[in-house]
Amino acid sequence: MSETAITEEEFRRLCDFVYRRTGMIFTEAKRYYVERRVSERMAATGTTSFARYFARLRTDALGEIEPFVNAFTVNETYFYREDHQLRCLTADLLPRRTAAKAPFAPLRVWSIPCSTGEEPYSIAVWLLENWSDVDAYDIEIIGSDIDTRVLEAAQEGVYGSRALMRLSADIVTKYFIPLGGDLWRVMDDLRQSVRFAPANLIDAAEIRTFGRFDVIFCRNVLIYFDDASRRLAAENLYESLLPGGYICLGHAESMSRISPLYEVCRYADAIVYQKPMEGA
Repeated sequence: MSETAITEEEFRRLCDFVYRRTGMIFTEAKRYYVERRVSERMAATGTTSFARYFARLRTDALGEIEPFVNAFTVNETYFYREDHQLRCLTADLLPRRTAAKAPFAPLRVWSIPCSTGEEPYSIAVWLLENWSDVDAYDIEIIGSDIDTRVLEAAQEGVYGSRALMRLSADIVTKYFIPLGGDLWRVMDDLRQSVRFAPANLIDAAEIRTFGRFDVIFCRNVLIYFDDASRRLAAENLYESLLPGGYICLGHAESMSRISPLYEVCRYADAIVYQKPMEGA
């Protein structure tokens, strides 16, 4: 057996390491996926033995954990994805959240994981185009992800035609600058309206540093977790919501099967989950 090969025991220990760091669970069925990414990181670090690479990973020698975790994230997305939730945001969620707020009161929205930024920028564009009260509130939109590479891309705000495929030509012209070669950059004013910061959904201490939000978009990530990690993430997200705040999940996800903490809210455009008002 070559030094680069991974034994069954090593594979089990590696998957356990990934799970404890990220909440993502990988089984033997995903062995090729895992081994390919490990092989890429070994080549990048000039390590020829898996045993030596794993020792380097566990001690975080030369900061290897961050690029290793980055290699395991899935970042396929585009603007206005699941736009029925955006319609729900302006038709139902924000009017209910702002009913008890004074004019110019802070209104906080969190996109986690935000991948390369399409979702938080979509929220910003949607509010500007579809919410008449957008200028009456101090709106803070934050995008977070465990993958630091995608956060750098999000801050750059450069996208190809595939990411923009669901936007009208008018929207693209209004909010993007053509760079040539099938690339567009988000206009500076819009880029400056969204803040990006790294966050790990299963790290309660880190999540607490972001404060609490009126609405959280957490779409298409919990499906990669096992039951224990889903419950932990659900609890962390619950603590990150203001009383009466809402969380939007992906179309294949249901908080009702994960945690009893939330109330189910069915609106015309979407099913969302709400943190009960304190004392209710």
